[in-house]
Amino acid sequence: MKSAASAAAGGAAAIVHLASVESGLGHDGQPGPGAAGQGAAAGANPADPVQRARAFAEPLLAGQVLDTGEDALAHADGTAAVLRHIGGAPSLCAAAYLVYAGDYLQRPEEVVHKAFGESYASLVTLTRKLVQIQRAARSAVSQEGQRGLQLERVRKMLLAFSRDLRVVLLRLASRLQTLRWHAAQRQPCPEALASESLQVFAPLANRLGIWQIKWELEDLSFRFLQPQEYQRIAGLVDEKRAEREQQVAAAREQLATLLQRAGVAADVQGRPKHLYSIWKKMRGKGLAFERVFDTRALRVVVDDVAACYMALARVHEAMKPVDGEFDDYIARPKPNGYQSLHTVVLGADGRPLEVQIRTRAMHEHAEHGVAAHWMYKEAGAKGYAGVSAVGEFEDRVAEARKAVLRELLAWERDFASQGAEGPAGGPAAAPVEGERIYVFTPQATIIDLPAGGTPVDFAYALHTDLGHRCRGAKVDGAMVPLNTPLQSGQTVEVVTVKEGGPSLDWLNAELHYLASARAKAKVRAWFNAEQMAQTIARGREAVEKLLQRTGSTALERQALAERLGFKTAEALFELVGKDEYSLRNIENLLKPAEPAPEADKVQLGRSRAEEGGGRGGVLVVGMDSLLTTLGKCCRPAPPDAICGFVTRGRGVAVHRADCSNLRQMAQTSPGRVIEVAWGRPGGDKAPVYPMDVVIEAADRSGLLRDISEVFTREKVNVTGSQTQSAKDGGTAWMTFTVEATDTARLGTLLAHIARVPGVRHARRR
Repeated sequence: MKSAASAAAGGAAAIVHLASVESGLGHDGQPGPGAAGQGAAAGANPADPVQRARAFAEPLLAGQVLDTGEDALAHADGTAAVLRHIGGAPSLCAAAYLVYAGDYLQRPEEVVHKAFGESYASLVTLTRKLVQIQRAARSAVSQEGQRGLQLERVRKMLLAFSRDLRVVLLRLASRLQTLRWHAAQRQPCPEALASESLQVFAPLANRLGIWQIKWELEDLSFRFLQPQEYQRIAGLVDEKRAEREQQVAAAREQLATLLQRAGVAADVQGRPKHLYSIWKKMRGKGLAFERVFDTRALRVVVDDVAACYMALARVHEAMKPVDGEFDDYIARPKPNGYQSLHTVVLGADGRPLEVQIRTRAMHEHAEHGVAAHWMYKEAGAKGYAGVSAVGEFEDRVAEARKAVLRELLAWERDFASQGAEGPAGGPAAAPVEGERIYVFTPQATIIDLPAGGTPVDFAYALHTDLGHRCRGAKVDGAMVPLNTPLQSGQTVEVVTVKEGGPSLDWLNAELHYLASARAKAKVRAWFNAEQMAQTIARGREAVEKLLQRTGSTALERQALAERLGFKTAEALFELVGKDEYSLRNIENLLKPAEPAPEADKVQLGRSRAEEGGGRGGVLVVGMDSLLTTLGKCCRPAPPDAICGFVTRGRGVAVHRADCSNLRQMAQTSPGRVIEVAWGRPGGDKAPVYPMDVVIEAADRSGLLRDISEVFTREKVNVTGSQTQSAKDGGTAWMTFTVEATDTARLGTLLAHIARVPGVRHARRR
């Protein structure tokens, strides 16, 4: 009779085989091509990768102690032994030594790559990163309110598993060895480590069908987390073990004889029950130990579905069924694909007996899980499964790999939606809404996307250029619209064109083409680059026309840009194209403007107030009909405190009382300073005064346009402007000459300008 342990080992061996095939390691345990010619470690058989890896790791691990307290070399030996017991290939057992040796190498990936090949080096890197993630996860889950962080750690574990399936088995075997060590040393196991083993590692082994590791992880975790309950259940199980085994053997013989007489070819097996599952059923259903029916259980394996129901009928005819204890998982399979008939009957002694009935294919799936898709025993003379064609072989490996990864995805969804059982076996944690999905490429590479991700997100996750050229997509072989939300586990294939760019519709949130921030940023960057190219082309054209008009076409464009304070000609063209840099600056450079006259030499004109008959303007105290002009250096306006300075034959120049120019002139000619005052405005229109507004802002596209809109909205007339940008393009300085009736009106204008995005300071000069 095939034992449950051997069945579990066969299932694990199948997964090990698939992991070895996908990483380029043969099932015979030989290193991959990268290890060829590297030579063997001293004292090791070069044909035996386990001996070679152990000889390589022993000098590094000898005397070292892991953070769990274990001897490093002994832990590696134990991990390799667990892998070997469940059917691990020699190449996988060898990796157990290299992973731990990597902690004591300065450049582990490089050293392992040279000595053993790329496949081993990648495995060392992934596993060591995963160990760090798990350590952080144990710390996070021990703190209340950190469930979301723990879930994120689990998802990172999933991605590590997806890149190399050998990582799954290595981590499971390593954790089992750690729990075994704590049990053997009779030392208490840290609660966080035992909880993680029960909440994460055991469900993971269950999803993959590695039952032997799953059962032992559960029982050992139960032992450390609930020692009193563990001892109580162990005592109940041991109390009448011999009697119960005799009863199960008698029931098995009776059932086998019954089915044989009925013409049903069947293999009847006893089914073991483990302490944690017994305790969990007692606690979950509130049952006494005597009411846990499957402490005595049989499994019947037949040829086909019809034989399942025939065997069920014979069992119910010969033994009385217990009400409410029948489940038809053949007609209604479990979500993970499990199929079987479960019933509880009263045996010849009147005690309950659980019977499971299934076909051989169902049993294979139940025992081996997803590994049933790709059995180790299928390797033949022509290659694995007798497949000689490389293309067909790769397709089958890809499909098998997807099957394993789909189970990993299901495990992640279970963890996210149902929560993990607490250390005391209490209620599940509150559900955490999933935020990520995982889909496959046709080559079975897993791609991580946000929930609601589309084929366009998928294309950009693979490569930016692929996203730009994406024009269609197939999901599980069927064409779908590009804004179709993807689901975890689907296979996506992108249809592209040779050249092209993204569609502007992809940025329309209402059309739901993009869900990932990365894809949105790539699309925006493409359109920004396209717009920038158009802006530079427009600015280049404007500058070229100006140079032609001024007869300066021979001037080097780069030299011109540098003389204007720009690093490159493209930076100059960009600002000109944005209308944020005046072409007049270039004209002034090519033909310098005449210097501005001094204040006392300015040709003064009569003020509007004086022209209107003395209504407004500036009055010279004690004098009438004197020509006055406002100083351009300080631009005075009511109600500024003002002073007059008598120029030589050109009237009175009016300055603000705090004007630095007035102060200098008063020091040299104090007798020419006279008192002036603002006149009373008269007439239909109040006089206006020119004032300078100085603005400092973060340079950006559209800044000048936004400020101009403020002037327009406030109905302020602008009579002059000047702009300048820093060489690094980060800051812009602008000066505007505006007309306003008084400084109070200007204050309102400055307040509005200060609210323009990017403006740092706005003040009157």
